[in-house]
Amino acid sequence: MHNMNDVELFWRASFVPQIKTYPYRRVPKIAFMFLTKGPLPFAPLWERFFKGNEGLYSIYMHSLPSYVADYPPTSVFYKRQIPSKVAEWGMMSMCDAERRLLANALLDLSNERFILLSESCIPVQNFTTAYSYISHSRYSFMGSFDENGPYGRGRYNPNMAPEVNLTEWRKGAQWFEVNRELAVAIIQDSKYYPKFKKFCRPACYVDEHYFPTMLSINFPRLMANRTLTWVDWSRGGAHPATFGKNDVSERFFKKIIEGTNCTYNDQPTTRCFLFARKFAPSALEPLLALASRVFGIH
Repeated sequence: MHNMNDVELFWRASFVPQIKTYPYRRVPKIAFMFLTKGPLPFAPLWERFFKGNEGLYSIYMHSLPSYVADYPPTSVFYKRQIPSKVAEWGMMSMCDAERRLLANALLDLSNERFILLSESCIPVQNFTTAYSYISHSRYSFMGSFDENGPYGRGRYNPNMAPEVNLTEWRKGAQWFEVNRELAVAIIQDSKYYPKFKKFCRPACYVDEHYFPTMLSINFPRLMANRTLTWVDWSRGGAHPATFGKNDVSERFFKKIIEGTNCTYNDQPTTRCFLFARKFAPSALEPLLALASRVFGIH
């Protein structure tokens, strides 16, 4: 916890060391940033995921300001809540919450990579695999696509120009992973933020366009143009499919873990996802039963 307001926080977090050699032994950590409304239904699974990997991760939680967490002192989530504000779906306050998480995580100079997760996200690989995969990637994992039709270019507002032209307009998943350079770029941006806040409102969903567009304009060669979090949009609608107790099976996860083709450091691979969503709280017990055998989480 701290007493900084957002302006002070973003200013403080934007500091970048000019001497690139650290004067102490620095073990790069991954910051796991949970954007939630309240409790974390899959906390027991995440506890097992993190266990034994102390010193390699940091945890930050942004929830509704009214939510009072009651994790025990033995939990990895104990006192990991950051000063938060209300975040509304599809509005700039959602991106503000994501920037707030990034800024708090940037205050710890050991955090090198930053991944955004929700309360409905679960890990589908063990920590060692996830840490290695993210740490050794030359790219940051954020979807950024030029999509024709009403849900892509159709959401572009000509008032975005000249900062953003139609040909530069991008769409991507909200759930991203970025390195420290891109995290700093996101929280210090003042060029694109006002345009997106004013001209990207529902049915333009700013959390799907702001970061993908801004980063693809400024850092196209640092982007993998895909996400690490599997999600099923095949059912149509504004929200992805939700999976409950009856959906959880080895066969279901085999498709997620092995059934996709992508590239990793410019080489073809079938290991494309480290996390998955959207899961209902009822899925917890069967997930805990499968975790060791399917995810390698003991």
